[in-house]
Amino acid sequence: MVAAQALAAGLDTPTLCELAGLPRNADARDIRHAFEQALSEAGIELPDQGLARRHALRRLAARLVNGEIAPADLATDDWWETEVESEKEQSFVSLLPQCGCCIEYTLGLDLRTWATELRVAALALTSSPPIGPGC
Repeated sequence: MVAAQALAAGLDTPTLCELAGLPRNADARDIRHAFEQALSEAGIELPDQGLARRHALRRLAARLVNGEIAPADLATDDWWETEVESEKEQSFVSLLPQCGCCIEYTLGLDLRTWATELRVAALALTSSPPIGPGC
């Protein structure tokens, strides 16, 4: 989907076209290789894994603020393990549970309070200055 959006926005490389045409069930290694090749062809440097994870964390917070995902959807992908650098990132990550079934146990919050505090932290994160270009 992102590859198709990049093509529509005017970024055009041979591998990006190939990437846009890959099926959803394509091998993850093939997708990763095509993605890295497309970035290289476009002259875009791949960020280090920690920075990329922080960018993804900010996008995740924005999706929560925009109502695209529910708070319970954040209890996946080990987001709580993300290494952060800013106070706003730390506030958001500290509210991400290891799993959805133990929010009250691990965070000491009832579901309604947790969801409210999570949205407030997500809004603060998305309102803070970006950590770098593209974020």
